[in-house]
Amino acid sequence: MRYPIVIETGSDTTAYGVIVPDLPGCFSAGETLDEAVTNTTEAIELHIEALLASGEPIPAAHALSAHQKNSDYAGWTWVLVDIDMSRLEDVTERINITLSRRALFIIDAAAKRAGESRSGYLTRVGVTEASQPVEKSRRVQ
Repeated sequence: MRYPIVIETGSDTTAYGVIVPDLPGCFSAGETLDEAVTNTTEAIELHIEALLASGEPIPAAHALSAHQKNSDYAGWTWVLVDIDMSRLEDVTERINITLSRRALFIIDAAAKRAGESRSGYLTRVGVTEASQPVEKSRRVQ
C-alpha cells in the first residue's frame, strides 16, 4: 500500500519533519530527506502494528491529489511511501519446522495446560517473546 507523506524541509538547525495524513498521530523526522523517508516507513509500520494490536481498523490511504489540496501543507514536499502490508496480515500460513521429540512433548503439555492447540500455543508464546526486547546476555553471538 502506498501512503502519501508530507515533509517539512529541514535546515542546518532543524530536522525534516514528516506527517502521514492518512494515519492521525503518525509522524516522524530525519536529519536528511532520505533519513526522514526511511524513518517514516518504520513509523508507519509500527503505527499500523499498534492499530492492529488494539483491534482498530487500518485507515485507507487516500490519493496524493486529495491531500495536496490541503493548504496546511503548502510548500511542503510530498512523497509516496510503499508499505509491504503482507508482513502485517494475519493470514494463516502452513509451515514445516523440526523439533526434538522432547521439545514437542514439552510444548504439547504446555499447550494442553493452557487449553490451546499446539499451533495456537506456539503462536501466542512466539509472538509474545518476539515482541520483547532481547537482553544483551540472551543474544546469540
